[in-house]
Amino acid sequence: MFNALFDEVDSIIVRDPAARNRLEVVICYPGLHAVWIHRASHFLWNLGLKLIARILSMVSRLITGIEIHPGAKIGRRVFLDHGLGIVIGETTEIGDDCTIYQGVTLGGTSLYKGVKRHPTLGKGVVISAGAKVLGGFTVGDGARVGSNAVVLKEIPAGATAVGIPARVLQPELPQASTPESKAKEYFQAYGVTPNVDDPVSMALKGLIDATLEQEAKIAALEKVLAKLGNAPASDSNESSGTKRDLGALKEWLKE
Repeated sequence: MFNALFDEVDSIIVRDPAARNRLEVVICYPGLHAVWIHRASHFLWNLGLKLIARILSMVSRLITGIEIHPGAKIGRRVFLDHGLGIVIGETTEIGDDCTIYQGVTLGGTSLYKGVKRHPTLGKGVVISAGAKVLGGFTVGDGARVGSNAVVLKEIPAGATAVGIPARVLQPELPQASTPESKAKEYFQAYGVTPNVDDPVSMALKGLIDATLEQEAKIAALEKVLAKLGNAPASDSNESSGTKRDLGALKEWLKE
């Protein structure tokens, strides 16, 4: 039992650079307190002492500012970072090594009793500050949800979801340089994923590329027609200006 408790404390120290030692984490981290109290209330809930379990969860909410329904299932080494305003619904399932930041809601969209209404998080999932994950679907292992995103459908393992409603990005995670780093789990604080583009930006850049290519072809055709008709070619200043404008827009989308 104590080994499991120390395991949770050590996992927080690994993921939070502000954590200096075990004693500080045990005393000063409300997310850890909320998880510990939830384990007691969940035990009572499974015994059938549902009212007592609910009362204990309400006490936890008053103390920590984190609301976890006693029926929710929480795995090992789950870190509720800062924690204030987190709401976790009854049929939620949270896998091992997940990180959930302040203001997150793991909620349901159905009013039917006895059905899976809340999300299931796989192992190592990161849910960023203010995000809302609503529904009885699965968020795959290692997935990340960006700040203030509203997730309404399943997220594949290893993907990142951002926006309202959330769109899935395809990340390019850094390659491990040593065997030690390969064995170490890659953790992204606040769900930040490097080297990734928003799909809307990618679509706009694709349209700009296609427009520039068409303009080049049109300019080439105008030159050929001008030679065949012995007429002067049209002024290319306007065309070059358009290219500059589109090029500037494309660079802006990359930022």
